[in-house]
Amino acid sequence: MPTKPLTAGQLVEAVNAYKECGSYAAAGRMVGVSPDAFRNRLRHAEAKGLMKPAPVIEPGEPISHCVIPDVQAKPGVPLDHLTWAGKYIAEKRPDVIVCLGDFADMESLSSYDKGKRSAENKRYKADLDAAHRGMEMLMTPIVLAKDYKPRLVMILGNHEDRITRYADDNPVMHESVSIRDLGYEAWGWEVVPFREVIKIDGVAYSHYFYNQNTSKPYGGANLDTRLKTIGMSFTMGHQQGLSVAIRELADGTRHRGLVAGSFYQHSESYRGPQACFEWRGLIFKHEVNGGDYDLMEVSLNYLKRRYA
Repeated sequence: MPTKPLTAGQLVEAVNAYKECGSYAAAGRMVGVSPDAFRNRLRHAEAKGLMKPAPVIEPGEPISHCVIPDVQAKPGVPLDHLTWAGKYIAEKRPDVIVCLGDFADMESLSSYDKGKRSAENKRYKADLDAAHRGMEMLMTPIVLAKDYKPRLVMILGNHEDRITRYADDNPVMHESVSIRDLGYEAWGWEVVPFREVIKIDGVAYSHYFYNQNTSKPYGGANLDTRLKTIGMSFTMGHQQGLSVAIRELADGTRHRGLVAGSFYQHSESYRGPQACFEWRGLIFKHEVNGGDYDLMEVSLNYLKRRYA
């Protein structure tokens, strides 16, 4: 009988197990297969270039970033656009992939729904299953693209932070629920804690930026003012739709502000019927260097026509 083809998840699992254990036998026991079967998985991983280190990019060399806005993966919503995104990324091969947070929705832990009928039949495990399924759909084309190892940066959003808040509010569950339940690290993502900032090639990334005195997120329609307040090139999610600002300084420095908070097909009921038509898609940044870049929008509609 022909054997089933190995999934991207199995290849990633094999690489992680081998790096941790250092032997076929021990790594095979870790993933529940024989040493010969594990060796076969590792050969497939090596053929895809997964065992090679990520390429070194020289400082100052312009590179490309692909930015994934809020996905809010949850039970009962379509997730096939994540496969389209994975295929696009595998084809275009950006050097860095940044997910802006709220990849997982975690609706079962929503404080807004607590005690309401809207909270009925929502379960933590179902939320995790949806996030795991969405991540596998996104990452499978990327993992299976030969000799492609981008840097993966996962910024946690306020929806993922629901897990941490729940554990803090319910100490008895402290060791039973964790951000690690989402499994981001297993796919190779660098995980950036909620509200922390990471600078990549001069661009500051965070789920959102906030007033240090009030801890409230900067908002409003005037992105030029926000860019001036933050004082550097920044990119954030959290806020639905797409907003762009450019600030040019006297010394030739160019600061860019970017807000992109929607990469999903479903509509959020709390926004009502007049607020479900915002721009949705990926952002591709070419020639990223010193906080400046060439901006390209990749809409959800384009991805659907090209890859569905």
